[in-house]
Amino acid sequence: MNLYHCMIELRPEARALSFAQAAGLWLDHLKAEGLITGWRLMRRKLGLAAGNHTDFLLEIEIPGLAMLDDAFAALAAADHEATKRYDQMHGMIARAEVGLYRPYPDPAQREHIALI
Repeated sequence: MNLYHCMIELRPEARALSFAQAAGLWLDHLKAEGLITGWRLMRRKLGLAAGNHTDFLLEIEIPGLAMLDDAFAALAAADHEATKRYDQMHGMIARAEVGLYRPYPDPAQREHIALI
């Protein structure tokens, strides 16, 4: 399982509960379409964080890079309703930093392969 990890700051005028609802509608749509296997949205507790930690953390579960590519392609070719859901969520975001993570150590030992 891979995690597409998003650290998110909202626009000043955005409301946290509205963002959570919009994110849920969009991500549940992706899950129903089979484009992701799961997701979770977390919010910083009591303002406790250091450095570049943002207010929200979104993790999207995908089994592999092919599924991530399919999700990006679906976004590009989305119908009106899916585009509306995405735009509602994305319009509330001021800044997002993303990363792709995998379990470690993994059985394929990709680091050894990358050194060849």
